[in-house]
Formats: sequence, C-alpha cells, structure tokens
Amino acid sequence: MAASTLWFLSLCLLSISALADVHVKVTDNPADQLVDVLNSNRTAHKVSTLYDNAGLACIALQYIKAYQGDCGAVGGSDAKKPPESEFAQTFAPNCDVQVSSLTQITGRLLGCQTKYVKPSEAFSEILMKNQKSIDIVTDKNHTEVGAAVSGSDGGSPYFWCVLFSNGTTNSSFVFEGGEPKISRPGCFSGANDQCSGTYRSLTLHTWSYIVAILVTIGYATGL
Repeated sequence: MAASTLWFLSLCLLSISALADVHVKVTDNPADQLVDVLNSNRTAHKVSTLYDNAGLACIALQYIKAYQGDCGAVGGSDAKKPPESEFAQTFAPNCDVQVSSLTQITGRLLGCQTKYVKPSEAFSEILMKNQKSIDIVTDKNHTEVGAAVSGSDGGSPYFWCVLFSNGTTNSSFVFEGGEPKISRPGCFSGANDQCSGTYRSLTLHTWSYIVAILVTIGYATGL
C-alpha cells in the first residue's frame, strides 16, 4: 500500500511538472532571440548588425511596463506612448542606468497581443506592421538595440518592444554598478540571463521535478 502511494505521488508531481512546463516554453531569453532575428533581417538588407545594449533593453522593459497591461493603447487611433521625460525620471532609475549616459532614441517598435508567439513570429507578424517598420529596422543611423518582452503580471497580454539608439558601445545606457539589474516579470536582451515571461511557473516546474525524483528514490531504496 505504501509503495503504491509513493508511486502515485511521484506520478502526480511529474504531471504537475508537465503542466508547468506548458507555461515555460518561453525558454532561454526571447528578447535575445528577437535581437538575433532583427539583426539577421538587417544583414539580409545589407545593413550592419547592431550592438545589443542591456541598459537600453532594460529601459525597453520599463517602457512596456508603463502601459500597465493596456494592449489597447498600442497602435490604432487610441495609441499612446510614455512621455519622453519618463526615460530620465523613471525608466533609467528603475534599471540603475546612469541618467548621464542616456543617448538619443532613434527608433522604437512596440506590439501587443493576447497570445504568446515565438520571437521570429513576433518580429514578422506583430512588429513589422508596414513599410515604416521596415524603415526603422534597417535605418543606418542606429548603432545599438535593446529588446524586451513581457506579459502583464507574467501572463496575457504579451508586449514586445525594441528600442534603437545611436549611442556608443560601453558609454551609453551604462549601469550604475556595471551589471544589469534583473527584474521580473519580463525579459530584456543583452543581460546574459536565462529568462521566461512566466518565471514563477519555471520555479514550480523545477521544484516539483526535484521532489518527484526524491520520492522515487525513496521508494527504490525502501525508505
């Protein structure tokens, strides 16, 4: 009876892991993947690739959060955007980016929808809306890029944001302590961070998997 109970518990926990894994298919860092797709597109248009600036990317994540989950404020007749003053007053401080290192934003792309899609699809189907979007991506005045993706409280709707700058590597959008300030929910590029838009689900998956293994081992050893 005890053995059957242990096996049942182990299977239940592994099932929980599988369910959690459904929510963490945003593996590695989708923001990094988005930058890769964007730079590949620039290469296809015979334009140089852009430096992935983590400070600029963190600000892109703050830019998303300024919308407070309001997908309706992105694009269309009701489109809104945060005041430019927010970059110095809110976004940079929240990222621990030196205000003095802020550089001109030379372009921005922002998209939102209720369903999560792969970065390549987000680029082609959400961000590349028209010729203006293509012109922004392939603009030769850009030198740096920062991308971010986030859901509202880790879930739908999902926002994708790309900011461009003409800054100089290592002197623009510099972190106060020299290291990226990681925040959740949401992911931003250039931070060497394994990231998922559903970070809490990833934690559930990891722990339930570990517990299931321990229970199984306990059964095998007769504990």
